[in-house]
Amino acid sequence: MVQRPSEQRDTSPPGHPGTSVPGRAWAMLVLATAGFAVNFWAWALLSPLGPRFGESLGLTSFEQSLLVAVPVVVGSLGRIPVGALTDRFGGRIMFPLVSAVTVVPVLQLGLVGHSSLTALLAGGFLLGVGGTSFAVGVPFVNAWFPPERRGLALGVFGTGMGGTAISALTTVKLVDAHGTATPFLITAAALAVYAVLAAVLLRDAPGRAVPSAPLAHRLAATVRLGTTWQASALYVVAFGGYVAFSVYLPTYLKTGYGLGQADAANRMAGFVLLAVVMRPAGGWLSDRIGPVRVVTGTLVVVLAAALVQSSAPPLTPVGTAAFLSLAASLGAGSGAVFALVALLAPANRVGSVTGVVGAAGGLGGFVPPLVMGSLYGTYGSYALGLVLLGAVAAAALAYTATSLRRTVPGGTAPAE
Repeated sequence: MVQRPSEQRDTSPPGHPGTSVPGRAWAMLVLATAGFAVNFWAWALLSPLGPRFGESLGLTSFEQSLLVAVPVVVGSLGRIPVGALTDRFGGRIMFPLVSAVTVVPVLQLGLVGHSSLTALLAGGFLLGVGGTSFAVGVPFVNAWFPPERRGLALGVFGTGMGGTAISALTTVKLVDAHGTATPFLITAAALAVYAVLAAVLLRDAPGRAVPSAPLAHRLAATVRLGTTWQASALYVVAFGGYVAFSVYLPTYLKTGYGLGQADAANRMAGFVLLAVVMRPAGGWLSDRIGPVRVVTGTLVVVLAAALVQSSAPPLTPVGTAAFLSLAASLGAGSGAVFALVALLAPANRVGSVTGVVGAAGGLGGFVPPLVMGSLYGTYGSYALGLVLLGAVAAAALAYTATSLRRTVPGGTAPAE
């Protein structure tokens, strides 16, 4: 099949020398990564406070899990239209817009929205807008870089998910020292400052492919692409696993190991930071040996670590090693999946594909906290939930090692 020029995929093999990257592209990458980090900081504000709200409002295990999961599912589903809108209008418009809109629920939660479960769920629903920033940044960065550098560039952009670590490290401490409103007010100010800077400084890449078809037609065409569903299936495991642990780990450590709130939040931050560091490493490796090989290796580690942790080992050293292994593999795997998207997605649909794939990954993070909370409430153990994670990783590994490897031989795009 012959594709129109605007829809042709980039088929340069990993490691191809390519063209040098202009300094302006790196500057845009830094700005986009900062925006992703600030929005993800806001998106994760409720997670460290989940145990506190659980105690103060008398929430059940399921209600507490629902509280931290609602921003995840809204931010995930919202990536689908936001990604398509970014294809049309560009990151220069969408980044300031998403950041400015996210200020509203952050202020609501900090000032009046933390007194009841209903108010928290309403604020958390709107807080999901911050999670859509991922679908803005991927097509924005992708357009600035040549194919052979996109794995690394998108991996660097992905470190913005470390905004969740900022939340984990600071939220509880700020609440203890200065009151519940403080972390929300600080985050709202950071979002407002970034929205202004982005409006002034961000520029879309020259020659960016702009689709002309209506939004509904573009989304329909996106869901018909095989690449969309291949990458979505893998991202459910990689990024979904990361999101699930980043929002639920404080609760897991508190109920499963009896840790204090601050200690649990600090350990969650360590998990997040390692995953963040490994994301560009996964992209960098994908540029050199191909994303399929990287995804395969990371899934092997996820499977092994999940099964080890399902036996509820002592937290030191076995449990800690299992969680750190999960963090490293999930981070690297997330970077590799989007190296695959950059390799196979048509240039004018990267945002749309990113939206669907990102939604799948975020939804992959929505379900496990609810499952873990329900299973713990029923059985008093997290073992079955971790076994289920291992089973999902095993299924993804079988798919990657067979069907996907045949579709993307050697990690390069198939010939037209």
